[in-house]
Amino acid sequence: MLATLGDLVEDVVVFVDDPVNVASDTAARIERRRGGSAANVAAVAAGLGHDARFLGQVGAEPIGAALLADLSASGVDTSFVRRAGRTATIAVLVDPTGERTMLTDRGACTDLDRPDPAWLDGVTTLHVPLYSLSGPPIATTASTVIGWAHDRGIDAAIDVSSVALLDDLGRDAVVELLGRLAPAVVFANGDEAEALDVGGPNAGAGTVVKRGARPAVLYAEGVRREVPAEPVDEVGDTTGAGDAFAAGFLTADWRSDPVEACRIGHRTAAAVIRRVPCCDERGRCPWAGGVGVRD
Repeated sequence: MLATLGDLVEDVVVFVDDPVNVASDTAARIERRRGGSAANVAAVAAGLGHDARFLGQVGAEPIGAALLADLSASGVDTSFVRRAGRTATIAVLVDPTGERTMLTDRGACTDLDRPDPAWLDGVTTLHVPLYSLSGPPIATTASTVIGWAHDRGIDAAIDVSSVALLDDLGRDAVVELLGRLAPAVVFANGDEAEALDVGGPNAGAGTVVKRGARPAVLYAEGVRREVPAEPVDEVGDTTGAGDAFAAGFLTADWRSDPVEACRIGHRTAAAVIRRVPCCDERGRCPWAGGVGVRD
């Protein structure tokens, strides 16, 4: 089972074809979806036919209940999710190239506390976005759960998540944090990897650098490998693509064949970018039905 610890949010996605007219009107197409990096990874993993569990806190109001019900309907175990406070919302501005800019209000997500060792029952891999390690109480909770995972022989993965987050926390502090938590896998995009000097002295045994349409760079056992991306003719919206890559990688046999796991990650991410189903052989798919099904 893959468990993820972090955010479940409402994404308000705004597609614009023209430059934004500041202090005036701009035509746009607006969609509401289920979002949150940790929730996305769990939903994609479940859609690919794997056991997945989401650990987090969502607001007590109706939108929180709807998001949680939709995540559960996608096949994710949500039995440990807490309900309290105000549901998080992220406004995602998507430009004509598919690139996105996010305005984030994490609401109740950051209030997750009182971790329970039962959260890890049956888990083989724990995935934690760096968002979950920034600011208490969720940061304390996530660090505690990662420690428990090590005690049980459960592999942990951390996604660096955001250059802005790196700036807020401080590069040296993040390097120290990763060293202390000792994840088996670290995911970063090209900008995040550059900020952390990945490829230099901070290249870990299981570091995966996602570079969009360019080959991913895999550092494993001191060896640098490039793994070509899956071609995508028409880029729709890149929201959730990095989370899909992580889900594909972590549900593959990444311990014995990380290169093939990267290829599976690329294929899963490409399906999100194209906005087409990425079903397993049993026909299960993370982007079929419900609120925000394409995240």
